[in-house]
Amino acid sequence: MNDRPAAVVLAEWAAGLTYEDLPADVVAAARDHLIDAAGCAVAGIRRAAADPALTVARGLGGPPEARLFTGERVGAVAAAFGNAVAVHALDFDDTHAGGLVHASAVCVPTALALGEQTGARGSEMVTALVAGLEVMCRLGGAAPHAFHARGLHATSMCGPVAAAVTAGKLLGLDAAALTDAIGIAASGASGLLEFLHSPASTKQLHPGTAAANGIIAARLAAAGASGPDSSLDGSYGLFRALAGREPDVGALLGELGERWETTRIGIKPYPACQLTHASIDAAGEFAGSAPASLTVTLHPDAMPIVAGPEKRRPRSAYEAKFSVYWCVAAMVVDGWVDLDTFTDLDRPDVLDLASRITVVLSPDRSVVAADAPGIVAGDDGRVSRVERSTGGGARTKAAANLGPGAGAVFAADDPAALLDAIEGCLT
Repeated sequence: MNDRPAAVVLAEWAAGLTYEDLPADVVAAARDHLIDAAGCAVAGIRRAAADPALTVARGLGGPPEARLFTGERVGAVAAAFGNAVAVHALDFDDTHAGGLVHASAVCVPTALALGEQTGARGSEMVTALVAGLEVMCRLGGAAPHAFHARGLHATSMCGPVAAAVTAGKLLGLDAAALTDAIGIAASGASGLLEFLHSPASTKQLHPGTAAANGIIAARLAAAGASGPDSSLDGSYGLFRALAGREPDVGALLGELGERWETTRIGIKPYPACQLTHASIDAAGEFAGSAPASLTVTLHPDAMPIVAGPEKRRPRSAYEAKFSVYWCVAAMVVDGWVDLDTFTDLDRPDVLDLASRITVVLSPDRSVVAADAPGIVAGDDGRVSRVERSTGGGARTKAAANLGPGAGAVFAADDPAALLDAIEGCLT
C-alpha cells in the first residue's frame, strides 16, 4: 500500500489537512466528542476525582498560556495534563472500539490548551482535534488489544503521538517537523495496566501524561529536535517494541481523508470500562428480578481486564468500574448503572449477586472485544443477548453532566469561549 514510513505518511496528511477537507459529519462528531469530554471533566471535578492532578497542574504553573477547566492560568503543558486527567477521571469518556483508546481524553485538552495559547479560531481547533483523533484511533486499530496483551494501556501508547499531532498542527509545524514530533512522542509512550490488580488510580493519569508528552514533543520538534521517521513501524518502533507485532498497514494508513475514524468513536452510556457495556445492556433483561445465578459470556480479550476472582469484591470505585461482576449485578439490582453505582461498594445486595455470577469465555474472535455481543444467561433458562453496546447520546449525556451551563458550552466555538463556558459550569 505504501512503502514510506508510517510517521511520514501520517505527518504529511495531518500537516496538509484543512477545515474544508472535513465532511460535515466529521465536524459534527468532533464537536460532540468535545462537549462530551467537557461534560465528563465537569462531572469528574465535581466529584473530586481529578484533585491530585489539578493540584499538581496548578503547582507546575508556568507562563499563563492556557487555562485549567477550573479557571487558573498555567502553562499549556500543565493545563492539558490537568484537564486530560479530569476528562478521564470517572472513566465516562468516549472510546474507539476498534483500538480501545480514549481518544478525546487526550486530544480535546491538547486542542484547547494549544488553541488558547495560539489564539486559534474554532475551525483551526477542530481541524487539529480531528487530526489527532484520527491518528490515535488508527494507531490503536492497527494492533487491536496487542498493547493490552503485553500489560500496556493503549491510550498511553497511542496518546503521546496523537497529542503531538494535535499540538503540532496548532503550532504550525510542517510535515518534516511533525514527523520529528511523532518520533519524539512515540519514544515517550508509557503506561502500565498493573492498576487492574490493585485499587490504584494510575489509569486516570494516563491521558494527562500522554497529552503533556505530546505537547513537549511538538515543542521540541519546533525547536529543532529530531525524531526517527521509523518511530512507528521500525524494528524498534512503537508496534514491534511495545505491541510485539507489526501494525496492520491498511488500518493505520488506508483511506486517509476518506475513512474517518472520528465518526466511529463511541459515546459511553455507562461510567465503566467499555468492555463491560454490552454485558450491562444484556443484564437489563433481568433488572428487578432475583436470579439465583447468572452466567456472563465474555470475549477472550476482555477476560483479563474485567473478570477474575479478585474483581468480585472491588476495593475502590475505579476497580468496580473494571468488574463485570459488580456492573452486571448493579444493573440487575437497580435497573441502571450511573455515577452513583460506584460510590458505595459495601452494598450486600450487589455483592451477593456478584458472588453468584459465573463468567465463561466466548470462542468467537471475529470482532474486537469492545464490539463483542453481551450475553447473560439466568438459571431459569432465559438468555439475554445484545449484539453490541449501542452507546449513548452525546448532547443528552453532556447536558446532564454540565448542568445549567450546558447551553453555553454547546454554543461556544473558539477555545477561549469554550473554556469560559466550561469554567462557568463549575462556578
